[in-house]
Amino acid sequence: MNPLEKLKILGLKLPEVSSPGGNYVSVNIRKNIAYIAIQFPILNSEFKYQGRLGNEVSTEEGSKAMELCALNVLSQVNQKIGFERIIGLNHIDAYFQSSEEWDDSPIVVNGASDLFVNILEEKGIHSRAIFGVDKLPRNFCVGLTTSFTILEDKNSVDNSMK
Repeated sequence: MNPLEKLKILGLKLPEVSSPGGNYVSVNIRKNIAYIAIQFPILNSEFKYQGRLGNEVSTEEGSKAMELCALNVLSQVNQKIGFERIIGLNHIDAYFQSSEEWDDSPIVVNGASDLFVNILEEKGIHSRAIFGVDKLPRNFCVGLTTSFTILEDKNSVDNSMK
């Protein structure tokens, strides 16, 4: 079953692909590695889950926010790479902003990790790092970057600029 069918079964839909907020590309392909720029909890241009985990955003909401970041990653993959080219998800870097007392980052990041494994199966197994930061753009509670190994397409121009 392909990833789009799995998303449908889970009652999930890929969001619209967001545009970079600066001088960079959202997908940068170098040979057979695709780097996906940081994705935030944005749903079709609407900013979601803003604030600090443990203050304005609960752990459960943070997990949903991270799942939305992962959906945005998959949306970038679908439009700019193609699921058929994915060999595997290599690594994710998860960022969060929280109150001093809050300490449930692994639970929140599982929102992304679980989605990747559920949708991509063995291709979604990955390593990860989690970073607590003082501030994220637009006061988002979380952000996510990823890298994938992909099949090289020797007959096309680097599609990271699409």
